[in-house]
This record gives sequence, structure tokens and C-alpha cells, in this order.
Amino acid sequence: MTTLTPAAAADRTGVSIDTLRYYEREGLIGPVRRSAGGRREYTESDVFWIGLVTCFREAGLGIADLREFVAILRAEHSPQERVAFLRERRTALEQRVTALHRAMEVLDDKIAYYS
Repeated sequence: MTTLTPAAAADRTGVSIDTLRYYEREGLIGPVRRSAGGRREYTESDVFWIGLVTCFREAGLGIADLREFVAILRAEHSPQERVAFLRERRTALEQRVTALHRAMEVLDDKIAYYS
């Protein structure tokens, strides 16, 4: 099995090594395997999870939301419960997008006014 060093995993996922450690401490990824010398070794599965967590963070989910989602996955809740969680977060994201579009319209109006 191919593994990545923390630096390589950070480079591949676009997050810092500190962020990788933080995600692991918060239980959002891992547990990350260790070499005989105690160094972290990231697998493809870890890289996938880091990408998922990063995507969810960019979508506005907080750490508490992510912990809840990971708990839902690890406790083997029903697919309906997983979908319900994701739909709730998607609705909140849609509301944020709408608010951002309104803000952009206001900015565009001000730019046009002052131009």
C-alpha cells in the first residue's frame, strides 16, 4: 500500500500540516496510521477524507457539523439520516449563495454609481 508523508499529503490536498493534525485531533480524519518510528503515513483513503472535509469546510460547515457527520457515518446510521443531514447543510449553503448574490448586486450598483 502506498502512503504519503505529512508534507506530501499536505501538498496533495492543499492544506497545511497543522490543518492535517487538527483534523485528526478533532476526529474528522483517521486514525492516521503510523510508521514504526511513529511518523504519520497517509493513505489514499485519508487523502479522500481530507478532501471531503476541506470541501465541506469551504461550503461553510463548521467543525461541529463535521463531527456530527463523521459520527453519523461511523455509527452506521441509515442512508436516510445521512441524506437528511446533507440536505439540511445544502439548504443552508443555498441561502448563503443567495445572500452573496444580493451583496454582489449591491456592490455592482455602487460600482456603476461611482463610475
